[in-house]
Amino acid sequence: MYFNPHTYLGNASSNTRSSITRSSQDNHQQISEKILAAIKGKAESSELYSRLVNHAPNEQHQQEIIRTWQEENAYLQEFSRLYTSMTGSPPSYSIEPMTCDTYEEGIQRAYESELKNYENDQKMYHLAQSMPISNVFSNACQTEVEHANRFQALSTQINRDIHLEDYGKKPYVVNIDKATIQNDTYRTAIWTGEHLQVTLMSIGVGDDIGLEVHPDVDQFLRIEQGQGIVQMGDKKNQLDFVKEAYEDSAIMVPAGKWHNLTNTGDRPLKLYSIYAPPEHPFGTVHKTKADAVEAEE
Repeated sequence: MYFNPHTYLGNASSNTRSSITRSSQDNHQQISEKILAAIKGKAESSELYSRLVNHAPNEQHQQEIIRTWQEENAYLQEFSRLYTSMTGSPPSYSIEPMTCDTYEEGIQRAYESELKNYENDQKMYHLAQSMPISNVFSNACQTEVEHANRFQALSTQINRDIHLEDYGKKPYVVNIDKATIQNDTYRTAIWTGEHLQVTLMSIGVGDDIGLEVHPDVDQFLRIEQGQGIVQMGDKKNQLDFVKEAYEDSAIMVPAGKWHNLTNTGDRPLKLYSIYAPPEHPFGTVHKTKADAVEAEE
């Protein structure tokens, strides 16, 4: 419904009505401008979140950002309806995408954006206290505090976690034990150079890497979590080398040897593997064993 300040003037004198009308119109204009600013802020935040979703390092981050993005869009739509109701026309605005070079920087920008939106919407709440829309902005402020806390928690987790991607051909130092334990994919390459490759692996309970042979590649594996059975041999059906392996076990696989590693424990088997020369393409990520099999067919 279009807001009409004349509705509330009653039987006031002509001078009083004129003064009140001007005051109401000024307040109406000010509120409309504040709502439009809030819409723009929500739209810019939403655009940033749409990009962050595609760069989230894991499913938990992705789901948290999607949830925040959906809530942000809900308020964007509600603010747009308010503006249209007050002015009689839909909001017209342009946004300035927030720049960020890394996911970590994007999360920080998201946190700052929510704080800025909170400050602006709090002012709007006080400005419109006598109007029904004040409740909308009060609820928006509460949600923005929740969003800011959410992004702060994600930022803390980023600083705690290691961003797993292929840093190959660049100098790189990493806590390999922490990175290996953190990894939840079947295989993720974290360094692919000219003559050597490092991948992280996670093998589910009762599952195995899969019987394979690398004719021209020597391989080193080290278990950081769990236990398993190592099998090796000169032929696919003749694996005469069998050894149990546990946390801190190192496994050396000569080129040309058929080999397999089976998880015999009660939790995921976490290990890292070094190939010399590299075995997989730069940036390889196989979320599941099925993905790996499909990629190698």
